[in-house]
Amino acid sequence: MTDTGLLTPDEAAATAAWIASVQLPTGMIPWFPGGHADPWNHVEAAMALVVGGQRQAAEAAYRWLADTQLPDGSWCLYHLAEGIEEPRRDPNVCAYVAAGLYWHLLETGDRRLLGELWPVVDRALDFVCTLQRPDGAVAWSLDVDGTVGSMALLTGCSSILHSLRCGVALAGEVGQARPEWELAAGRLRSALARRPEAFAPKHRWAMDWYYPVLGGALDRDVAVERLRAGWDRFVMPGVGVRCVDDHPWVTVAETAEAVMALDAAGLDAQAAALFEVTRHFRCPDGAYHTGCVHPQCVRYPGGERSTYSAAAVVMAAHVLGRRGPASTLFHDDALPVPVQLEELADLDADRA
Repeated sequence: MTDTGLLTPDEAAATAAWIASVQLPTGMIPWFPGGHADPWNHVEAAMALVVGGQRQAAEAAYRWLADTQLPDGSWCLYHLAEGIEEPRRDPNVCAYVAAGLYWHLLETGDRRLLGELWPVVDRALDFVCTLQRPDGAVAWSLDVDGTVGSMALLTGCSSILHSLRCGVALAGEVGQARPEWELAAGRLRSALARRPEAFAPKHRWAMDWYYPVLGGALDRDVAVERLRAGWDRFVMPGVGVRCVDDHPWVTVAETAEAVMALDAAGLDAQAAALFEVTRHFRCPDGAYHTGCVHPQCVRYPGGERSTYSAAAVVMAAHVLGRRGPASTLFHDDALPVPVQLEELADLDADRA
């Protein structure tokens, strides 16, 4: 689609500059000034930084990940400027560095940074694979005492699938093979597409509606059907995407992510129309309010403006406008195809 109705390059640059202004000298990007950071939203912010002209800030963000990665390849869930707020590990949070670094590589062609950060990605995805269950889903957490979370989350596993495929692509870029990641992606995609009972029932949440599409878990026809079926439940015309289907709580991050899911499914007109409503969240300095409560559109929580919300809008504009090589990263054909488990079964049968 054309750039009509999207952020102008100057607007995207202003938003990236605002995100960079929140970044700490260590490279960490908190949710908001004085707040905590988690590696997933930190990477999302870095992805927006590089397409908004803040390349050095983006590189500093990835180096912060290298500095804070734990020996097993994971990160704590919530970091503060000084210390750790929540030590639990979340494999989705840990996996997203692969998606971010592949986005960065596509946009910049910077193989130097890839060489520097490849060991970080390698350890992170190996860690994630240790939490994959026999049914193909990935457990949602690992406590510091070694207790593995008892459930798997549809949204998180959809994002992990995308990150694993990005990791396979990065492995190819450095001349290495990671068949275990390919197999893990195949098993996970099979679970996402065919075994809904493997995931905790969170049907009221918008992310469980669109993330299987954004993460590449579904074939195109199924993806389109899913997005259309949930449209009236989650989209408030002229306002945005509500985070849950039973309350008028709209967030700009989920609106922008749904835009990218619509784009991935080929629903261009709906994606463009939905992106336009992100405008009412924008502030004069390029920041974005986290959300609002309809119909008064009271900004919440407490007028908060968040880096991850701003980042999601910048990314959605980049994706819809086809403004760079990374803009199709969420399209299914942009990444290595996951192993088809049915094909493996047929091969095993032939060998028997």
